[in-house]
Amino acid sequence: MTILCIETSTSCCSVAICIDGIAVANKENLVGANHASELPVFVEQLLAESAANKWHIDAVALSQGPGSYTGLRIGTSVAKGLCYGMNIPLIPVNTLQILCASIPPRLLTSSSPHSLCPMLDARRMEVYTAMYDSKTLQQTTDIIAKVIDAQSFAEELSEQDVYFFGNGAEKCQSVITSPNAHFIANIHPQAQYMGKLAETATSLDVKQMAYYEPFYLKDFVPAPSHIKGLN
Repeated sequence: MTILCIETSTSCCSVAICIDGIAVANKENLVGANHASELPVFVEQLLAESAANKWHIDAVALSQGPGSYTGLRIGTSVAKGLCYGMNIPLIPVNTLQILCASIPPRLLTSSSPHSLCPMLDARRMEVYTAMYDSKTLQQTTDIIAKVIDAQSFAEELSEQDVYFFGNGAEKCQSVITSPNAHFIANIHPQAQYMGKLAETATSLDVKQMAYYEPFYLKDFVPAPSHIKGLN
């Protein structure tokens, strides 16, 4: 199965083509937040590469959230447009699970039982998070918006090692001080790791896509404009 994968849930933007779960082409910017201008260019470049290699795109996989409201909206709009235009299904993939799949295995150094705890920044000391099995990448707790304090994950950390990572984990490192807590820096959800997850996820046909919305987890609350005359 050949899948065009799109990931725009954070300030990073990435697009990949995966064949049978393996990335064969990839475009990404992990340091900026210019999804509206970058994403169409990345998609166009990979579709041209797909045509040159005679790869037939069977579906579009999309990072569904939680994450940045604006980033998720941009990714959804582009993905839907591609699916409608090419008459192919859309495959939403859990962003936190993508984040887990993006960890290089060599960084999971614990030999004892351990879990994965991806964290996406949700402003202040709040994160979007859930617990995942380190071997299967299956979710073991509900996805929640959690305010982090010194007692966060105390029960889990009393039983096993836990790896924290993602753009919400850094601000938690000074608060979660258990010796069983391990923090991995510079892990981003990336499209090149979505292929295998997409192949086992539920796809939406063209009719179902009309009702698809990203998984925001929290309602979007617009902030007052700082532009004079627009308040």
